[in-house]
Amino acid sequence: MMRALWTAGSGMKAQQFNVDVISNNLANVNTTGYKKERAEFKDLLYETMSRAYVLDSSGKPVNLQVGHGTAVNATVRNFESGNVDKTDSPLDFAIEGEGFFTILGSDSVIRYTRDGSFKISVTEDGMRKLTTSDGYSVLDDTEQEIVFDSDVDITSLIVDSQGQISYKNAEGETVAMGQNMGLVHFPNKYALEAVGKNLFERNSATGEPVQASQDTTGKSTISQYYLEASNVSVVDEMVKLIVAQRAYEVSSKAIQQSDDMLQIANNLKR
Repeated sequence: MMRALWTAGSGMKAQQFNVDVISNNLANVNTTGYKKERAEFKDLLYETMSRAYVLDSSGKPVNLQVGHGTAVNATVRNFESGNVDKTDSPLDFAIEGEGFFTILGSDSVIRYTRDGSFKISVTEDGMRKLTTSDGYSVLDDTEQEIVFDSDVDITSLIVDSQGQISYKNAEGETVAMGQNMGLVHFPNKYALEAVGKNLFERNSATGEPVQASQDTTGKSTISQYYLEASNVSVVDEMVKLIVAQRAYEVSSKAIQQSDDMLQIANNLKR
């Protein structure tokens, strides 16, 4: 019965974590470029009371084992594309494919995002550069900041599907800036670490980033005047929430029943 208490307790802790993950998904249902997560679990140590063996016709073909509950194993992010919404801003970009925009953080660490709702920030020397909503610089395919001269009309900015940046001058002519927006792929994007503010960091498990234009295994393109919505389905998450709540309740019932059985055993001497 003590085993049952600890086993059911592990189930309650696991389902509480599951609810935390689902709640975070629901909270970010309107976050641009957000990718939903799911919790994965593993069973714990087993106690083997009798092993299977076959010595003759009377041998036992099955084991007698009892487990010790469950634990959270990992959280896996679903990078499936969300719906693409049309906007009226020339600084809004959506990625079609598995690519990520390249961002320079305030600590000079390069990070990555699917959120293409960019802005214009004015530097101390009066230049204008492309940034995120938090003021982090958007980088090109050579990891340089994308800076606009004073004569560039931002409303006439043109970014083609391959990320090449150009604009229309006063005469209506298209002028190439000679920069391409940085768009990268990862050998293992599922290992990216979310650090908040719609940003991801790479690590040794992700592999080195590869420019999307040089990746032969997949192709990503950019759509200007569009934004990628969150890929969270409210209906799916609510169903998962109900299932997690019921599993939590069942584990709590198991603890109550184990406690009742212990109480009965303790009362036998009376």
